[in-house]
Amino acid sequence: MRDIMGMMGKVKEMQAKMEKMQEEISALEVEGTSGGGLVTVKMSGKGSLLGVKIDPSLLKEDEIEILEDLLVAAHNDAKQRAETITAEKTRDLTAGLPIPPGMKLPF
Repeated sequence: MRDIMGMMGKVKEMQAKMEKMQEEISALEVEGTSGGGLVTVKMSGKGSLLGVKIDPSLLKEDEIEILEDLLVAAHNDAKQRAETITAEKTRDLTAGLPIPPGMKLPF
């Protein structure tokens, strides 16, 4: 019976830690860049686009296609950074727990 109570305590503790981690991820801001810094996008940890910076040299009519490609690349860079940080926080939080490989957390 003690084992069950101990496990329930661990579950509650884990739940509180997961909620805190979710709050930290929500407050997280990451930047992604492309074109050697010509385009920068800022995203929240949840993936919302917060801002875009474009070097004025790209604001030429014949550069529009390049600009579009750079915006997509910068967004993908920021998204990857947010996912990496989330994975690191999750890995730290769940260290030592018997979680099956490949299980994505937070749910």
